[in-house]
Amino acid sequence: MAKDRSPWDNDAAQSTTALGPLVGLAREDFVGAVALLLRETASDPARTLRHMQSFNEDVVKIVSGKSDLAPDPKDKRFMDPAWRYNPFFRAGAQYYLAIQKGMKGWLEDLELDELERDRANFISTIIIDSLSPTNTLAGNPTAQKRVIDSGGLSLIKGLKNAYNDIVHNQGMVSQVDKSPFRLGENVATSKGSVVYRDAMFELIHYAPTTDEVYEIPQLTIPPQINKMYINDLSPEKSVVKWQVDNGIQCFVISWKNPTKDEGIWGMDDYIASCLKAVDIVCEITGAPKVNISSACSGGQTGAILASKMAAADDKRLGALTYMVTVLHPKQNDIEAGSLMTENGLELAKKRAAKAGVIKGNDLARGFAWLRPNDLIWNYVINNYLMGDDPPAFDVLFWNADATNLSATLMGDFLHLFETLAFTKRGEVTMAGHPIDLSKVQSDLFILGGTTDHITPWKACYRSTQLFGSKDVTFVLSQSGHMQAILNPPGNPKAKYYVSKRAGKPPADVDDWLKGAEEVAGSWWPFWMDWVQKRAGNKVPAPKSLGSKKHPPMDAAPGLYVLEPC
Repeated sequence: MAKDRSPWDNDAAQSTTALGPLVGLAREDFVGAVALLLRETASDPARTLRHMQSFNEDVVKIVSGKSDLAPDPKDKRFMDPAWRYNPFFRAGAQYYLAIQKGMKGWLEDLELDELERDRANFISTIIIDSLSPTNTLAGNPTAQKRVIDSGGLSLIKGLKNAYNDIVHNQGMVSQVDKSPFRLGENVATSKGSVVYRDAMFELIHYAPTTDEVYEIPQLTIPPQINKMYINDLSPEKSVVKWQVDNGIQCFVISWKNPTKDEGIWGMDDYIASCLKAVDIVCEITGAPKVNISSACSGGQTGAILASKMAAADDKRLGALTYMVTVLHPKQNDIEAGSLMTENGLELAKKRAAKAGVIKGNDLARGFAWLRPNDLIWNYVINNYLMGDDPPAFDVLFWNADATNLSATLMGDFLHLFETLAFTKRGEVTMAGHPIDLSKVQSDLFILGGTTDHITPWKACYRSTQLFGSKDVTFVLSQSGHMQAILNPPGNPKAKYYVSKRAGKPPADVDDWLKGAEEVAGSWWPFWMDWVQKRAGNKVPAPKSLGSKKHPPMDAAPGLYVLEPC
């Protein structure tokens, strides 16, 4: 795998371990889906026999050289010319495709409801992908050529990579070469200081880079399952740097990685921490308001914070930005959503409560097996069969730097999902108040990504209808989950869609899309103009960070990001 490829060409770069409903998947849900397939196999032997006969006919054609089965031209696994011209490999690919075809035909013939069919398709895809001949040295012509060309050194390197993963990566195939990256040196390098620290979070105040700043600061609430420095990944991909370079006073929360004893931390505690951060930001800046930006699960946290502040008539709540955040989920929005059951959710909660926390590495392992072709087999081939190192991309380094998830917080997020709490007006209580987004009147900026499979953009769009805000801007970035956020100016392929109509977007997303205009370039300048218009007047930039009450301590990115999983 070439080192000079863009990280966005890499599937793992768009597959961050996002905190969402899938943390509630239990192994019984997977077992139940497999049991469904076995039950259907036994329920109608004649149907099964009929499909076996069809499969045998395909095998006869393969053996006799008369099969016309061919891989999809876009399937990267079968790009080597040997799959077309070498009889042995062509037959191997065709046999695999015959299995794939037979499974698809059999599933289509089953008498299943829509939910059961989705479960069957999802599980069968995972099984079929694992059977691909490209996953083995004997069935991968590209890997065999590498063995010959390298004089066997690729095998030795592959074995070394496998050994390192077993010893140092808990048996999971590595998606990234971490060795080039150092926090504070070439990752998370923006100047700033921790100005507050307690048991749950650090608050980082970033140094201004302009002579004047806007009087209303911005506070960023990151997700609880990933570390905050995604906001300051590199000078070229830094939301923090973009803010300070444009005169925004920038503060970012850095969550502590919870231990087993801290697994009792729930949404109530995290919202209390957010309110504490607002207090400190106002004290340091003297501002009457704070604009708040959040993303993914941090966006759900930010929505509860906004609801609580609105319920308390807290005038400090300024403009709100929600990036790739789903507040109105539907089961078919998410991968493997069809596997989730009420019983599975309860089992997952109980197991998490017993363990105290869900380990970040366990979460990453579970998410990888939901997309094994992109996140497992791709790297098995690259690292073990080809003997190459995994790519050295900063976004993958951050993604691999996982954190634990408090069991109580997991239960709270699943409760939000199960009850559709954000869609109800005062019916679900959390963080000491009935959640009611209709009371939130702040101006809103909501971002979605066209190819985002973690927080699908149409699901993000539904948030436009939940708030009481009259001024709502929805932007659709031509990108996936992570690139939707890390989309700085300079990419010639970048574009986004936005409607020029003022006020609240229409309820029907298709109506919005019809009225949206395509704009070339990054959405960052558009967002910054939006933020600046809601950030008050310009004032002289502070000569120092923090305040007398909250003096600067450790340099950014602080100490909590250094804690291992």
